[in-house]
Amino acid sequence: MSHYPPPATPYQAGPPRPGGYPPAGDRITAPLLVASVLCTGLMAGLFFAYDISVMPGLAELDDSAYAAAMQRFNAAIDGSALFGLVFLATLGLTVAAAIVAFRRKRRAVALPLAAAALCYLLVLVVTVAVNLPLNADLAALGDPASARDVHAVIEDFKSVWVPVNIVRTLFCVLSLGALCAALLRYGKPESPALR
Repeated sequence: MSHYPPPATPYQAGPPRPGGYPPAGDRITAPLLVASVLCTGLMAGLFFAYDISVMPGLAELDDSAYAAAMQRFNAAIDGSALFGLVFLATLGLTVAAAIVAFRRKRRAVALPLAAAALCYLLVLVVTVAVNLPLNADLAALGDPASARDVHAVIEDFKSVWVPVNIVRTLFCVLSLGALCAALLRYGKPESPALR
């Protein structure tokens, strides 16, 4: 009789985990999701900061000071490569995450991602269609101290730019909420009805 213990039985992997957990080889969806959440959060925070601090603070200034300050803010943002990268990458990351989730048949994750992408696309559309033309009009005013009709230009600017920025904030927050829902669903079993 041998004094040595019998050889250990080789480990055998069990059956695949039920319920649609993400496969071990899925190394792209989670980073895309996290990056989308972070970028969308940055954009929502920027718009929200304008809503609650920048625009109310500017409203306390006279028209010339308001115009000069807003011109400088716009010039700083327009000249920021980091802002441009985050502003555009947010949509690209979210769309990429949605495509990957659809291809992996993770509909419970893909559907809120698609909703998030749509909400952020609306942010881009509103920005290009409304905010940027208003910013250009303000820049065309030139030096507010010597410009004519400053009061009329500023009143027109405020009456549209401020409420539209609130709309951008709301769409960004909706996009962020949908992304958080997708992130929470990512690690959970998926209902067969959603496949």
